[in-house]
Amino acid sequence: MNAPTTGTATLVDGKALSERLRGEIAARAAALTAAGRQPGLAVILVGDDAASGVYVRNKVKACADCGFHSVLEAYPATMTQAELLARVAALNADPRIHGILVQMPLPPHLDALQVIEAIAPAKDVDGFSVHSAGQLLTGLPGLRPATPWGCMKLIESTGVAPRGKHAVVIGRSNTVGKPMAMLLLQAHATVTMCHSGTPNLGVHTRQADVVVVATGRRHTLTADMVKPGAVIIDVGINRNEEGKLCGDVDFGPVREALGPGGFITPVPGGVGPMTITMLLANTLQAAEGAA
Repeated sequence: MNAPTTGTATLVDGKALSERLRGEIAARAAALTAAGRQPGLAVILVGDDAASGVYVRNKVKACADCGFHSVLEAYPATMTQAELLARVAALNADPRIHGILVQMPLPPHLDALQVIEAIAPAKDVDGFSVHSAGQLLTGLPGLRPATPWGCMKLIESTGVAPRGKHAVVIGRSNTVGKPMAMLLLQAHATVTMCHSGTPNLGVHTRQADVVVVATGRRHTLTADMVKPGAVIIDVGINRNEEGKLCGDVDFGPVREALGPGGFITPVPGGVGPMTITMLLANTLQAAEGAA
């Protein structure tokens, strides 16, 4: 974490934490490889979505940096559902592959849910399947969705333990909001879930010791909606009027309102680097658990 500017909240540096965790992941991967089981991740990209292409290249590079075996399978947008399911089935059966990731979004003619459910649960390193969601809900061990798990690591890095704290999650998606609430609940926080149907959002956030914002809308959380000393985790990725990346939090004013006892993640450089890191951690966990 960076030292706070006088009177403002401490920045929670996701890039630095990510690099430290990747060092630990690389060391464990090297030991596993030496024992004859190199962690392997397969990424399937369908179509030519520019942002997806960038994400996929970053994931493949991260694998190489940590000593993982990685496979990138890129297909045209005309790929059929049957063809995609056949590739997933082949990777399910490949003992060199411990994690399978199908990059979203898929072209509109493909059924994303059916594809996700076709991935073997032990290789579902995105943690998106109904099986993985059920494991999380019931507290069973399993592969956790990478972004919420990364958020938990960021909260942990502040030294603020969730136990006994009031946490507010803004957003109810299956990929971030819902699993985030479950992870905080497992860490013994008292959790309030807010969303687009929540009136008077500030009534809830002003009571919160921890706020995780994942709406995809700028200025969801403003300075009048936080209490001093809170931990703010900004999952959002948006662009402002100048075209620069920003989150869901009105960063400058909120950082000031939190005061020197608070913590806040920047965008970029907060949650983003942690998502790929926790995807690697899931792949490593899957490889370590493989028969």
